[in-house]
Amino acid sequence: MEIISAKPAHKLDIQHLHQQAFGAANGKEKGVAIGELVKSLLADPTAEPRHSLIAVEQDTVVGHVLFTRVHIEGAASNIAAQILAPLAVHPDFQAKGIGRKLIMTGLDALRKSKTQLVFVLGHPGYYPRCGFTPAGVCGFEAPYPIPAEHASAWMVQELMPGIIGTIKGKIRCAETLHQPEHWRE
Repeated sequence: MEIISAKPAHKLDIQHLHQQAFGAANGKEKGVAIGELVKSLLADPTAEPRHSLIAVEQDTVVGHVLFTRVHIEGAASNIAAQILAPLAVHPDFQAKGIGRKLIMTGLDALRKSKTQLVFVLGHPGYYPRCGFTPAGVCGFEAPYPIPAEHASAWMVQELMPGIIGTIKGKIRCAETLHQPEHWRE
């Protein structure tokens, strides 16, 4: 398996992958919605700079992770921050470490590009294994309210030491992702 930067030629494969990954457990409608979200994020100029990585196994896209730019309202404008959304692994390839490898490769690339913070709204049992910690207690408010019982799902990772604790604010995502339906369970 190889992790590479996604190219425009991969767009349909990526969209189809998300439809399969999210539709398998959640019903076809959820998979289609996530596939459309990814398609829109890949075309959204407010998401730039984007970091889109795919896992390829024998010329087949089996995993994808997308990082897009966010702004922190109330913080200095020179803070470089991204959000991980979404991550997908084909159902036949899950539980093999592909998602973690995509995340870690993406975080390494973001670190090299001088990104300082990365946010994610995700499973609180999974993302801490990749270095994420609760963001709300650090002073970072999600774009839309997260119910208290799910507060630990809103997470952040500091890629450049010394940022957390010096700034706080509300996160503003790319226009495509900054919609209330993407912030509900």
